[in-house]
Amino acid sequence: HQPRLANQGTVFLDEIGEMSPYLQAKLLRFLNDGSFRRVGGDREVKVNVRILSATHRDLEKMVSEGTFREDLFYRLNVLNVEVPPLRERGQDILLLARYFMQQAC
Repeated sequence: HQPRLANQGTVFLDEIGEMSPYLQAKLLRFLNDGSFRRVGGDREVKVNVRILSATHRDLEKMVSEGTFREDLFYRLNVLNVEVPPLRERGQDILLLARYFMQQAC
C-alpha cells in the first residue's frame, strides 16, 4: 500500500500558504490523529510521519487576516528556519556555482 511507504518517514509540503481552507482543515486533522482517507478509499489509513513545510508567504500575516488557520500555523511552526533569498547572499553564488560545476564534470 502506497501510503505506508511514507510511514516513519518525512513528507515535504511546498507552498503551504497556498492551501485552501478546506485542505488546511484536512491537514490539521491529519496532524492531530495521523490518519487520512485515500482518494476513492473506504477506510482510514494511519501513518506516523514528520512534516516539513515551506512557503514564501507571511503566514503570521495570513493568520491575522484570517486566510490561514491559526491552529494549523502553531502546529506547523515548531521550528522555523528562515533562508534569505539568494540575491541577498551574493557570497553563496560562487560556492553554489563551484559545487554544481563539480557535480556536472
